[in-house]
Amino acid sequence: MRGFAAIGLHAPKSECNVGGALRAAACYGAQLAAIQGSRTVRYPTDTHRAWRHMPVLLTGDLLSVVPYDCVPVGIEFLDDARNLVDYTHPERAYYLFGPEDGSLPKRVLERCRDVVRVPTRLCMNLAATVNVVLYDRLAKRGQP
Repeated sequence: MRGFAAIGLHAPKSECNVGGALRAAACYGAQLAAIQGSRTVRYPTDTHRAWRHMPVLLTGDLLSVVPYDCVPVGIEFLDDARNLVDYTHPERAYYLFGPEDGSLPKRVLERCRDVVRVPTRLCMNLAATVNVVLYDRLAKRGQP
């Protein structure tokens, strides 16, 4: 299968959720993870030690590390966002996730080609959302 997935975590609140998000990225074959607003890449819930298997970038701006020719996709709990159920994932996607207690900044959302919502009644935590989005990509596109 051609293409790849990368994730970007904007100002994550919880070390446990960051670790879970990195673990999901490793499990579902993401090629890169970028974290804005974090000081370490070693998290207790990242039992796979994702940083040993894929690049994990610590950055001051998630938009400064968008991989070449990659589509930024904002994942947000917004009424007007596209429904993940009907979404066709880009061949090369950079999924951007906001913090557990906030949202992606407007300037980030404006750079995203697509803004997608996981169709739930209530917002999910960061790690759960990364798991759902990357699983959906895998299920729709085939094995990594």
